[in-house]
Amino acid sequence: MGGQAKGKKKSKPKKKDNRPNRESGIVGLTPQQRMKVRMHEKAKKKTAEKYSVQQLLEKTEECMDTFDFEMAGLFCQRALDVESDNLQALDMLGHICSELGNTQKAKEAFLRAVELSPDEGHSKYMYLGQIHTGQEAVDYYMKGIQALLSALDKQAQTTQAQAGAAASPDKDPQLPTAKDVCIAYCSIAEIYLADLCMEEGAADKCKEFIERALQYHYDNPEALQLMASYLFSTERNEEGKEYLLKSVGLWLPAQKQSAASSSTEDDVQSEVPPYESRITTAKLLLECEEYEMAVDVLEDLLEEDDEVVQVWYLSGWVCYLQLEKAKEQQERERRELTEEETEEWKALKEAARTYLTNAKKLYSKLRCDDQPMLEHVEQLLGELGGEMEGEEGDPVLDDDYEPCSDEEEDDEADAPMEH
Repeated sequence: MGGQAKGKKKSKPKKKDNRPNRESGIVGLTPQQRMKVRMHEKAKKKTAEKYSVQQLLEKTEECMDTFDFEMAGLFCQRALDVESDNLQALDMLGHICSELGNTQKAKEAFLRAVELSPDEGHSKYMYLGQIHTGQEAVDYYMKGIQALLSALDKQAQTTQAQAGAAASPDKDPQLPTAKDVCIAYCSIAEIYLADLCMEEGAADKCKEFIERALQYHYDNPEALQLMASYLFSTERNEEGKEYLLKSVGLWLPAQKQSAASSSTEDDVQSEVPPYESRITTAKLLLECEEYEMAVDVLEDLLEEDDEVVQVWYLSGWVCYLQLEKAKEQQERERRELTEEETEEWKALKEAARTYLTNAKKLYSKLRCDDQPMLEHVEQLLGELGGEMEGEEGDPVLDDDYEPCSDEEEDDEADAPMEH
């Protein structure tokens, strides 16, 4: 039949769908996983409607102030769900994760902050310096110092601009200070005392960075102590001792006075070096035979935290050294012991045995891994007559001893140190 063939029907172009494909991110997931993703998206939307990012960060800060880092992490993550590139939230998340022991997640947060803002904010670089070693750590610290110095310059310009104002605003404690620069330079110097000590010119670089630190905070206890360590390492012991005693003199007398009056003044506490730094203080004091001062430092450390094996060990060792020094003096003088000296020697020996016994028991409980320290503890105990046997009223740790938490106090009293 000669009918005309029908033309092929043209298909209309499909209307472009500009709606976001909400399913693209859940392809290949199990039903349970898809449900979890949808619930998370719903929670993000609800959070954004109910709270602003600033409100979430304020909640985060409140939780951090009360050391509730688990809850702080939840609030901070919600803030990042709403605004993923918020620098303040990334910085907070990094610190929260580091407090919770999640080093990898903390590193990711800080590296993201570096990517977004490489020239501002020093704390991310300080943390990255802490978790790296060698030259890589030095590089991060140097970048952090550059950010610090830039921030200090801006502060100085702002202060000048406000100089003519009737009343200057209160100083923000969150702003960087010269002390922060000092501590950063100290961190680099410590690397040249340890990780990079075998590098060519390491000693000179170490000294250079300590001197820079002291330029920014000339009476900083940690910088002065670090200079003492450097001088001891180069066998300039008398100079090292001068720096060490100057360092300890800046905080120990005030701390003892504060403890005696049961005061917790912020000014006093802010000048006290960190716990680990004070352990180093005790070691250096032993090295230069300042035993009584070492006892004061170690007593405060035990009072603050009785779960550190090294502090128990050093406490026993200083008592042992005091006893040996007394014996040497008596031998030089070639005289009979007085009754008072006999009692003092007995007390020192018992105190040394008690502390060293506690160190050994806690070493086992905490499954420590410092074989040289354990061997020295056992050697000293062998010379002193062996471990102390726990008796009624004796401060030696029980076999089932568990270190006390922050919320509970140990019922057993620490053995008193003899001076």
